Amino acid sequence: MSHAAGSYKRRIFFIKKEFQIRFILKFCLLLLAGIAISTGLLFLFSQDTLTSSFEQSRLVIKSTGQAILPSVIYTNLITLGLVTLATIVVTLFVSHKIAGPMFRFEKELKQVAEGDLTKRVVLRKKDQITDMAESLNNMISSLHEKLLDIQTDVERIRQSASRQNAPKELIEELNKLHQNMANNFKI
Repeated sequence: MSHAAGSYKRRIFFIKKEFQIRFILKFCLLLLAGIAISTGLLFLFSQDTLTSSFEQSRLVIKSTGQAILPSVIYTNLITLGLVTLATIVVTLFVSHKIAGPMFRFEKELKQVAEGDLTKRVVLRKKDQITDMAESLNNMISSLHEKLLDIQTDVERIRQSASRQNAPKELIEELNKLHQNMANNFKI
């Protein structure tokens, strides 16, 4: 979607840092819980079996759970680290590509809600919500035109009332209405 100043190009990867951090932490805690459960179950179910191995040139017979526990823990820690790194990268990518336009959309909608009817939602052409942004821009333009027409009519009535010596209360109310529109909307 283009704008007079050109298309908006987002360069910030951390859209909502608190959300991203919470998501990554929750995901990693869930993964850690899964690792702990699977390691515990593996250890529990292998307790009734024996494994022979060589340690320091000696044949040692241990329960399978005790024999494999160190390897399982190291493997799980490496997996946790790699998955955490992948989660961070994917979260940043998804935030930038999907949540980013929504974050931009939210910021610009707040400005429109504050009465700035000159605002246009500008997103990149490849963003998923460009059609919605275009519809919103059409709605803002329509509101802008209608409010401008109302403001012009109020100004015309106010000037006409002043020229025709209308009651002072009517002129004051028209002035208040005009001022109220000017204070609440940027058109």
